[in-house]
Formats: sequence, C-alpha cells, structure tokens
Amino acid sequence: MPLIIKLGKKVKAAARKLLPAPEPRLSWSRRISQIKTKSRICAMTFDDGPMDLPAVPDRFHGRAVTDLILDVLAEYDAKGTFDVIGDTSENYPDKRGRLGTTNWGGVAYDHYPDFGRDEHGGALHCERIIRRMIDEGHQITNHSYRHLIYGRENIIYRKRRSLDSFDAAVADLTRLDSLLRDRDGYQMTMTRPPHYVNRVEKGLTAYDVCDAMGYQYLAASFDGAGWMSDRNPDPEAALEAEIRAMVEPVRKALEKDPDCFCGQIIFQKDGGNMQKRTPVVYGLRGQLELLRSYGYRVVTVAELMEESPFADLGREDPLFDKLNALQRDRTIVYSDNHLRLDRPMTLGELALLLCPREEAVRRRLAIIRRSGPAAPAAGALDWCAEQGLLPGETDPKAPVTALPEGLFGPTTDFTRRGVYAAYRSPSAE
Repeated sequence: MPLIIKLGKKVKAAARKLLPAPEPRLSWSRRISQIKTKSRICAMTFDDGPMDLPAVPDRFHGRAVTDLILDVLAEYDAKGTFDVIGDTSENYPDKRGRLGTTNWGGVAYDHYPDFGRDEHGGALHCERIIRRMIDEGHQITNHSYRHLIYGRENIIYRKRRSLDSFDAAVADLTRLDSLLRDRDGYQMTMTRPPHYVNRVEKGLTAYDVCDAMGYQYLAASFDGAGWMSDRNPDPEAALEAEIRAMVEPVRKALEKDPDCFCGQIIFQKDGGNMQKRTPVVYGLRGQLELLRSYGYRVVTVAELMEESPFADLGREDPLFDKLNALQRDRTIVYSDNHLRLDRPMTLGELALLLCPREEAVRRRLAIIRRSGPAAPAAGALDWCAEQGLLPGETDPKAPVTALPEGLFGPTTDFTRRGVYAAYRSPSAE
C-alpha cells in the first residue's frame, strides 16, 4: 500500500480517537455497509466502471475488463452491484499523476479508466456493457457523473477539485440518474459518494444529498483489495502479490469464522489499480471460489437488503415485518443503519415516524435554504405542527411521555421499540 494512503489512514484513525465521532442521527438515507442475517449471503460492489479497455496484463485477447468481471460472476452464478460513473472527459485541464499514488489518474480530477482515455469508461461511453449488466440481473448504483468529491478533503485528496455546493452535487447525481433512466430504462436507488467524502456545505452532508435523490448511501464492510497495488519492480511478481492480497484475507477470515461474511458488502474495483494493473480480473475467481466452498451466495445489495434492511435487526425479531414496512416510507433508522430500539423515543423521532418521507425531506431542505442548518427532524416537526399531531413541546430531543390519540395502541413503554410496536400504521400491518 502506498505510503501516503497508510499515512492518511493513520491520521484519520488518530483523529477519530481524539475527536468525538458525529452522533448518528435519524435519517431517511442510511449508510448501508452490512446487514444482520444468519444466512450465508453477501454482496460485492465494483466501483468506477464500466470500462472497455483490456486487462493489464492482457491474457484474454483484448476482452474488456468489465466484461471479464461479468464473465467470472456468471461462472459462479453471482450477482454484482456496479457503482458506475457517467463520464470524466470534462475533467480537464489537468495533469497526469504519478503511478502508485492516489492521483495516478490525474492531479486535480479523477479520470477513468485512465488519463486521456476517458472515452473508454463510464456509463455514457459503455452503453453495451451497461445493457449487459441489466440483462444479466446485476444492480447498478450511482457513483456520480464526473467523480468529483462533494466538498474539500484536506488529508489524502487535498489537491482535488470539488463540487462547490449542495445543488451541484445533486445536479451531478441527477445527470447520471437521468442517463440510465432515459436511455436504459433503469432506475438507480443507491449512491456511493466519490472517495467517501461526506462534507458538502453549510452543514449539509452526503446524507442530505441522498435524501434529495431518494437514495440510500452505499458503503462496504470488507475491502476486496482489487484497487491496491504492489511496488515490486517486477510486474509479474507484483501482480501475483496483488492477487494474493485479494484472496488470502478472504481465506483467513473464513477459516477464523465461517459465518463472518453473512450480510457483508465487499468492496471491489472495476478497473485498474494505482499501477494501472487489473488484479481484480485475476483475483475475483479465487474470492468467489472460497465463498462458494463455504456455502455463500453472492447477491446484489438490493437483494441483501430484502433479507434485512437493518444492521442490528434480523428476521427473527417479532417486530421485523412491521419495521421493514415502515422504513419504506418513514424515517425510523439512524444514519448508520441501526434502529437502537432500546433507546427512549424523542419528540423529533416521533415526528419523523408520523411524517411521510417526502414531506420531511422537502420541508427540512426548505428550512435550511431559508435559515441555515436545521435539526434532522425540523421538517417533520413543521409538518406535524401543521397537522396538529403533537403537543406544545417543540424540543426535538425531549423524551416522549404521551402519544397522539387514534394513531397508537395503549402502551406505557416509550422506548423506540415500544412506540413502534404501538403505532397503528395501515401500511405496516
């Protein structure tokens, strides 16, 4: 792993220890990295494609990298989740970056699949490959049109140009969303922000961008390592090391705990690593062979979330079916995808339960545009006040001590579990 990435990871880890982590907030959009299940199913995501250039080194007679990934997935009856970009050909003027560093593809911008070869990558230029993904039952998610980070990132990507506003981030995602919907008849439902940079502007984050798009935030829980590069000057030895770096961690994890991948999302790269080699087309088969030998099915993230959309609640819980129905139209889950059912219910959380998602999101964004940063429940509280659903208390952090008549059954349990259990929602029955 390049020194700059190691250093960046250490700095971020130290910062997390010294500074309190942001408190997860109740949010329509949640960071989906792993779900709770006892079934041996998991998902694989492939970032930054598609690309129609051959593998490096090419041992497949010029066949495109994304086609090779799709071939291997088909061989193992596995379904992938492809987190695609639109097109990076507008990301100029720029300079070539140095191989083996995070700016290998460009200093000010990312260029996929390579600097000066943008027309060989992205959904705009690879319509045939996008159609193949759809026809073969894979999931496609939105990795942004131009792969620009939403806001400044001052550690690893400090030289990178970023989008300058919340509206610009929404417009960029909408551009790719519209391309696939209008051209391919495909509706995306998830996004992974470029380089996981969440900061936008004025207190807004990637979660607010997801809210505006109606998306969930696609993350991952296990690094498949196909993006990493080895520094051995012998390219063949380096490739073998990169393949081992993909396969051996999976082997060791399964040997330690055969159930360790239940509900996990594995991160992969659809394209070259920082040395412009493509170990993913060589190491993917080894990963899938190991997972199959332990009885795993590799499914799309959408299918994984059909098993359970939550990180801390599985199908065995008696409240699962009701909460699974509620989360489709109500904001009942925290931004880290946990329900935390043992916590006391707050007034803001009650408002988000009662308010339809569209109203909660629209009104909160309107408040932010008018007055600046707003509490997560601001829009929902505004709607509930208009409907006359809540008492005079307006502090969103105040504990709930009584419930609106007619919408709830009798209860003395004002934890989140107790309130959700008492809620009489026609859509959740």
